[in-house]
Amino acid sequence: MKTIAALQAVVTANPPVGGPTAAELEAIEAEMPLISAEVELLDVQISVLDRPVTETDARRLRRARRKVLAARRELANRSAAGAPEVA
Repeated sequence: MKTIAALQAVVTANPPVGGPTAAELEAIEAEMPLISAEVELLDVQISVLDRPVTETDARRLRRARRKVLAARRELANRSAAGAPEVA
């Protein structure tokens, strides 16, 4: 039987150095409106888990879902605008 300590050198042989690159940070920044909208939707969904959904809650859910869809659409349109045209 192998111990975990024996495999640790293999797992940590090449640890990441220096954190995220500028390109990775830029990609995260571009997706931040979508991430924020998804977090907001999750917050609303969590808030209605243990109680009946009222009309106000239903409106909050619809608004949060629309916000997520709009952020996804915006991100997709931005990605498509930056992509090279295919003939």
